[in-house]
Amino acid sequence: MDVSSIALFVLLFLLLLSSVPISIALGLTTLLYIFYYTTLPMTQISDTLFNGINSFPLMAIPFFVLAANLMVHGGISRRLVAAANAVVGSFPGGLGVTAVASCVFFAAISGSSAATVVAVGTLLIPSMIRAGYPREFSTGLIATTGGLGILIPPSVPLIVYGVVTETSIGDLFLAGIVPGLLTGILLIALVVFLAMRRNLGAETLQMSRSERLRALRDAFLGILLPIFVLGGIYGGVFTPTEAAAMAVCYAFLVSMFVYREINFSDLTAIIVRSARMSAMVMFIIANAILFTFVLSLERIPGKIAQFLTDLDLSAWVFLLMVNVLFLIVGVFMDSIGAILILAPILYPIAMKLGVNPVHFGIIIVMNFEIGAITPPLGINLFVASGISRMSALRVARAAIPWACVLLIALGLVTYFPDIALTLVGK
Repeated sequence: MDVSSIALFVLLFLLLLSSVPISIALGLTTLLYIFYYTTLPMTQISDTLFNGINSFPLMAIPFFVLAANLMVHGGISRRLVAAANAVVGSFPGGLGVTAVASCVFFAAISGSSAATVVAVGTLLIPSMIRAGYPREFSTGLIATTGGLGILIPPSVPLIVYGVVTETSIGDLFLAGIVPGLLTGILLIALVVFLAMRRNLGAETLQMSRSERLRALRDAFLGILLPIFVLGGIYGGVFTPTEAAAMAVCYAFLVSMFVYREINFSDLTAIIVRSARMSAMVMFIIANAILFTFVLSLERIPGKIAQFLTDLDLSAWVFLLMVNVLFLIVGVFMDSIGAILILAPILYPIAMKLGVNPVHFGIIIVMNFEIGAITPPLGINLFVASGISRMSALRVARAAIPWACVLLIALGLVTYFPDIALTLVGK
């Protein structure tokens, strides 16, 4: 690469180290590069910026964000937690197992790790502490397990990866199910082991059969939502974006007219909050697409791809390098920005080495499950610390045992691709 290309990455890295928001860092880096090293007209820059988010698949993001907020405020998430507790609450470490199961349930609806931590952590972290679980155990577990929100479909990062690499979003959603469930099972196994070893949650949940059935019945409409959404996608009834819109309609109708926990006066606040969250994501995407436009203009992805291809790496070594790279990048960047910047560079190399594009997308997203609990920018750390009133650094230390489980799951999925591709059939 020439000096100008190196300057592009150095400036971006310095801005990120200075705690400049990722969207501003991307936009400022790109504009300075364009003004100093190219003769592109301003009209082309603005067209690229706005056309980048003028994408039908990307419309799924604000819809899924709104659906998640409706479920949190409409009582659906609370009923899902109660149902999970009825099913697994009698296990050793019952509330810990319930926390993992609840995160799996809510991840199948929200598409966001932070939303999953908020929905489950707000209800269960205080309950676990009152039941005698250490604050660090409870907070570290839920901060980590919330990462399933970006792996189990619907997943916002998988949507972004699908748009950037032109990979089927439906296939990506399908491929995220088994790795997500595998990760959940491994986390439950560690919860049970630690609970038995430390005598945590020694009390056994006492629920009659009728009480369990009542909890499941109350949560039935919430449990039905991911089945409705994903079934519609894979059944060819609607696209992922249409499924996201249907999820909003479903969550609204259930919350408003069945559970009756929100009314029309609540909708304004819910919509405004969702719009703010969506705007942040879309602003990152717009600036990242402008950044990738400059990369393509300077043929940087092709140069890097050619360099790595000349090294004659095996697919095994390449995937190891990808995992190390994304684990490091996840310390400084969020998943969406990193995918938009790095996927166009690494994707062509992966294809040359025969890596399945769907499998590659799942590997990338699983790395950011770990990034979400890695300081200094791990979003789940700050969300969980706000709920439990612990410092983010204490939450990060508490999450270390659970992060090891995520690393094991990542290794299994990386080198046994059939785990991710079983349901896809590729």
